[in-house]
Amino acid sequence: MEIQERFARTILNGFESYFADFRNITLAAWSRFQNADWHGIQRDSARRIDIYKEKTTSIYAFVELIAGDLLHNFEFWREAKAVYSELIADHDNFEIAETFFNSVYCAVFKHRKIRNEYAFVFSPRGDMPPADVKQVYRTYRLDGPLESLLDALLRDYAFSIPYEDRRRDIANIVAVFDSYLAARFDFGGPGVEFQVLEHHFFRNKGAYIVGRIVAASGCMPFVLPILHNEAGAVYVDTVLFGADKVSVLFSFTRSYFLVDARIPSQYVLFLQQLMPAKPISEIYSAMGYNKHGKTYYHRCAYRHMQKTSDKFMLAPGIKGMVMTVFTMPSYDFVFKIIKDRFTPPKEMTREQVKAKYSLVKRWDRVGRMADTQEFTNLAFARERFSDELMEELHKVAPSMIEEHGKALVIKHVYVERRMTPLNLYLQDATDEQLVDVMDEYGNAIKQLAAANIFPGDMLLKNFGVTRHGRVVFYDYDEIVPLLDCNFRRIPEPRTEAQELASSPWYTVGPNDIFPEEFRLFFSGNQRARKVFDRLHSDLYDAAFWQQLQEQIRSGYVEDFFPYRRKLRFDRGPSAAVVHG
Repeated sequence: MEIQERFARTILNGFESYFADFRNITLAAWSRFQNADWHGIQRDSARRIDIYKEKTTSIYAFVELIAGDLLHNFEFWREAKAVYSELIADHDNFEIAETFFNSVYCAVFKHRKIRNEYAFVFSPRGDMPPADVKQVYRTYRLDGPLESLLDALLRDYAFSIPYEDRRRDIANIVAVFDSYLAARFDFGGPGVEFQVLEHHFFRNKGAYIVGRIVAASGCMPFVLPILHNEAGAVYVDTVLFGADKVSVLFSFTRSYFLVDARIPSQYVLFLQQLMPAKPISEIYSAMGYNKHGKTYYHRCAYRHMQKTSDKFMLAPGIKGMVMTVFTMPSYDFVFKIIKDRFTPPKEMTREQVKAKYSLVKRWDRVGRMADTQEFTNLAFARERFSDELMEELHKVAPSMIEEHGKALVIKHVYVERRMTPLNLYLQDATDEQLVDVMDEYGNAIKQLAAANIFPGDMLLKNFGVTRHGRVVFYDYDEIVPLLDCNFRRIPEPRTEAQELASSPWYTVGPNDIFPEEFRLFFSGNQRARKVFDRLHSDLYDAAFWQQLQEQIRSGYVEDFFPYRRKLRFDRGPSAAVVHG
């Protein structure tokens, strides 16, 4: 066996080991949900992210031993790539295996010299495998009453623990069909099918049944969220219809799902048919394959640059103290670079900022923090950068850029979905929009806190508004676990000198936080503050935060619903009764 084949087989074995561990963690989610092991699900979600780096690191030691002096020889990598391509020619998950090869290559060359001759910058087999989605869904034909179909579906997707009241759940679903769907979708004709992905999607404290209704009039995506009650039974919390509601469920602001997909591409293609506007890269990431999501994103970004001619420019909004942000008009993403020197009073290091972003990747983002893709030595066409942007980069982050002929290389950058900064959104908001978005802003802070995250700097400019009107936090340099904070009330002054003092007359510890001062975050926008005060004034009280801390210390895990609470079914008086 030639050295190139041993080398390629070693990398493939590393991928198979990674994929097996990934699936084993995922397979445990069914039991963890059934046992209400919410902390276990959270640990597994973070663990699944960590194993990728662990596997590529362990494989590095083996390939270094096998290749010896050839490890940094590009011709050797060209030959090894050709062998690897043959080895995965009939592999069900070749596209993710290619990404694993790329990760080992980047570890060797420190993310430099990434060329298609030596790595899978583009796949010779195309972006997506020719997956047959029919293999991963169950079909239920509407040949009789809708109640009978739903009864069969819920029985097939039952857990070992009982339903709280299956007949009630079916009646609730049918009522929504009658009141909402009948007027928008003709599912009363012949040949109607419910096509349902074979396995549950698990995240946080929920299990989700995902499918679509197919009829002559078209296709309607739907999701049934399944939750636990306090008595050890499960129930259907609501039914979600349409691409928009399903897209929010799979949002880039939420933690990755645990779903048992032996061939992920089959699930990805089915889900993409449900959510045509959602990038495939985000769907891969939502299923936990964030490294391949990054690969897919890079390929799409490259093609976008080839098809467009507009230039990168500074992102709209107030400049950050820690990051400089740029985008382009035709693009739905922003690029964030850590500055060489932070604007006072910010005092931290580049590594501390990177650690914050790493924490967010592994934390439960509860629909309130944007996922990011991290790139090292990312190359751009220099001509696509505006003069103003280049001037800013040379001014605030000169150590992060290198120019090589027509190329501009950014040594370290985060990429995330573009949103409208909340402070800019408020400028043109109607009274109704103002109430909705300030309620969202307060809910975002509360839900982050319930997930043991204190945002730190809660200025309006550090939050964005998504296309669905959801408020999301995206400035992570000051986030800390809520339990690390010491929330205090400002002491009452005892003398006139204390009352008139220009600086605090009382001692302030490094972790002390005074919620009464949060009103300062609204300086300059009294219109927004008045609405916020009416809706969320409890955030100004230290007792609110202290109570949340006690709740977290007790081990309680909050419910975070990826849909509006008003959509939840009324469970009625039978909610405490367990029967089949």
